[in-house]
Amino acid sequence: MKRILTAVVLIPLVLVLVFLGPKWMITLAVAAIAALAAWEYLGLAERSGIKPPRVAVLVALALLFAGNFEFPDQTAVIFGMMSLGLLVYCTFSRSVEQVMPSTAVSIFCLLYVGLTLLSLPALREETNGPSLVAFLLVVVWGGDTAALYVGRTWGRHKLAPKLSPKKTWEGSLGSVAGSLLAAGGLLGLADWLSQWDSAKLSYPEDIWYWLALAVGLNVAAQVGDLVESSLKRSVGVKDSGALLPGHGGVLDRIDALLLAAPVLWYAQVIHQRF
Repeated sequence: MKRILTAVVLIPLVLVLVFLGPKWMITLAVAAIAALAAWEYLGLAERSGIKPPRVAVLVALALLFAGNFEFPDQTAVIFGMMSLGLLVYCTFSRSVEQVMPSTAVSIFCLLYVGLTLLSLPALREETNGPSLVAFLLVVVWGGDTAALYVGRTWGRHKLAPKLSPKKTWEGSLGSVAGSLLAAGGLLGLADWLSQWDSAKLSYPEDIWYWLALAVGLNVAAQVGDLVESSLKRSVGVKDSGALLPGHGGVLDRIDALLLAAPVLWYAQVIHQRF
């Protein structure tokens, strides 16, 4: 029930922000989520004895999002500058034994929850931006929900027992089906809205492109979930935090998006080029 109530509150707020929020608000909201996820990730790292500079990483993360907002074509350069800055900071603020692990954890955090989530404001600024972000969220949410209930009801064969003991092949296949159904429903809604010349939700490419993309995003989301599970299992914890009732921490809630969002971004770039 906590899981359902949390979703009922957050999902409408997220969709309103996606369709009505200005660019600066989208960027600020995603940056705040990234900061919370980064804090949880750094907490996981500390459980293994590493001492990353939390405040310095959050400052670098904020500068990464601010730089991307002002200079979106220089994101790679800004990420490189922040990474080198963290290297120098760790060199002079940590013991010799901690320099390498703290630097590695800090820079990977910037990549894992920073560079990946920059895909969201980037997608939002595309010509069909709100519809693209909505497609991403609905496909990931649909797959996650289907995996939960199909896995609980029919799950028998373990998918990756060492990484996530509760996940099953049945749940994984149910997740793919859930994403396809969610994508089909969203495409149907867009087609229905087109009768009133509504451009708020539109998917101009062929339906097979979007269904294939839904499968690709679902696979990326499931891998992202397993990646985060492996990080937690490596330090012996079940959840990254407890901020969201029924969902665990922020990192637990967005782990699928951390891989799925860049996949959608790169798929769109490749599609537009070819």
